[in-house]
Amino acid sequence: MNDRYDAGYGSDQYELVGYDEYGQPVYRPIPAQHQQQQTYDPYAGQGYGGYDPYSDAGRHPASPYDTGQHPASPYDTGQQTPPYDTGQQAPVHGTAQQPPTPGYDPYDAAGPTGHHPYGQTATGGRQPRVAEQTAHIPQQAGPAEEPAEPRQGERDYRTEQFAFVEEPDGDSEDVIDWLNFTENRTERREEAKRRARSRSIALVVVLALVAVGGVGYLWYAGKLPGLSSSAAKGGTTTSAAAQKRDVVVVHLHNTGGGGTSTALLVDNTTTKQGSTVLLPNSLALTADDGTTTTLAKSVDDDGSSGTRDQLDTVLGTNIEGTWRLDTPYLQNLVELVGNIDIDTDTDVPDPDAKKKGEEPLVKKGKDQTLGGKAAVAYATYRGSGEAQNAQLERFGQVMQGVLRKLSSDPAAATVTVQTLAQILDPSLTDKDLGTFLAKLADLAKGGDYKTALLPVRNDGTLSAQTSSSVVKDILGGTAKSPSAGSAVRVSVQNATGVKDNTEKARVVLVNGGYTFLEGGTASGTRATSQVLYSGAADKENATEVAKTLGLDAKDVAKGAVGAGADVSVVLGQDYKPSSS
Repeated sequence: MNDRYDAGYGSDQYELVGYDEYGQPVYRPIPAQHQQQQTYDPYAGQGYGGYDPYSDAGRHPASPYDTGQHPASPYDTGQQTPPYDTGQQAPVHGTAQQPPTPGYDPYDAAGPTGHHPYGQTATGGRQPRVAEQTAHIPQQAGPAEEPAEPRQGERDYRTEQFAFVEEPDGDSEDVIDWLNFTENRTERREEAKRRARSRSIALVVVLALVAVGGVGYLWYAGKLPGLSSSAAKGGTTTSAAAQKRDVVVVHLHNTGGGGTSTALLVDNTTTKQGSTVLLPNSLALTADDGTTTTLAKSVDDDGSSGTRDQLDTVLGTNIEGTWRLDTPYLQNLVELVGNIDIDTDTDVPDPDAKKKGEEPLVKKGKDQTLGGKAAVAYATYRGSGEAQNAQLERFGQVMQGVLRKLSSDPAAATVTVQTLAQILDPSLTDKDLGTFLAKLADLAKGGDYKTALLPVRNDGTLSAQTSSSVVKDILGGTAKSPSAGSAVRVSVQNATGVKDNTEKARVVLVNGGYTFLEGGTASGTRATSQVLYSGAADKENATEVAKTLGLDAKDVAKGAVGAGADVSVVLGQDYKPSSS
């Protein structure tokens, strides 16, 4: 290798200019005119075997490999041509090898100048390093060629096998996009969850408000189960007595079969509730003269105004007017509203039937449609052996059925009342009655209407226990039945055929210390009088009553006694009134 180095590649023809990026020295040729001027010998006398790279001779002995067959070296012409120039541009940093020139082995352990890659010469000496010679001269890259195959024992390092941190990653944008997508999707999921929670919370709040509003309305209207009717509007409590009510009394006169039926129509404007209160005919009232009478007798004798005042006294109410409703007007009213639908509790025969066994006018059953005639027959019907209360409750069914079909418009209801052409009480005009009935009709259609029967004792009086639910809660009054004290209550029915005999008997009994109860007038006459008692305790009282009236003791007998009476008297033609 040293001989090859000496055969034209002497170090005096090149100068070190720096090192490349792989740590290998880089040389350039020294022009001829400069070789003559080299006078500095940094290595003179230092034992380098007589080798002087900067000697003025500039020549080494001829290399044994130099046969003179190749042209003279271009380095001897003084041109600035790189030592490896074969007519092609050298690649930058030696990344592509050029074909070697004859006599040049690129894979020799020594470089073209005989120096080893790590700065050692062929002879084992170390090249001097000059501080100024650190510049790197880039070379112009020639056409890219396929890299040479590596020699045996050497590793194949290629630039495409290395990736530097500073080089941009081609997948970096994709990674960023994926991270953005993942982040956006997570945010969208979280946002969807937040919206779902918000909607759920809003729904719960709305349902809670609806529930509270519904309960509040029911409380305001007094319709909550278990809530007393005294619960008033505006968050305050109003007692039953302080609630405002409009009350009208209606008397149904049966012009065909006789007798009357009485009911109170109540509009509670505080609780928005309507009611029909049925009053039994046996209800004990106090007449104008202080005597005790019955409701039925008061309607027949005292008229509308007298009975209304007596009811106010007993029930503690304030009745505003009286509505006399004869059966022909009731028939017309039902036909004007377009018939009624009620649940009937019995079959009612046709009063105009010529023989028994014919089809009943009213059949028992639910949701029966009744016309005018059938409604009147059902309202006044009292079966054999039935109490008067049974007939009274049928009358209440008919009245509520009429209210459900009557117009809720006050003007239209007034026209209906005027069409009846009935004679009303002076205290109640057509317009007043029409407006009142329209309000009740509205409550009846909305289900805010009920019918109740006023319970009374056998003597016609009211008890605090049995009447509180009706008198106190519905009417807002207080029961004040006539006080009989220890006086014996005597019911008198006139069967003498002489109307004045009833009044004469009343005077005698009241003067004798008895309580007089009007029993009415019998449909026919009878020859003998009769005095009845129900229990052994009243037998003596019955005997005393017969003596007071001037009757014979043989007329006293045990039997049925009128409601609310201790003794019942039926005056016959044998009764002779006292002249006093």
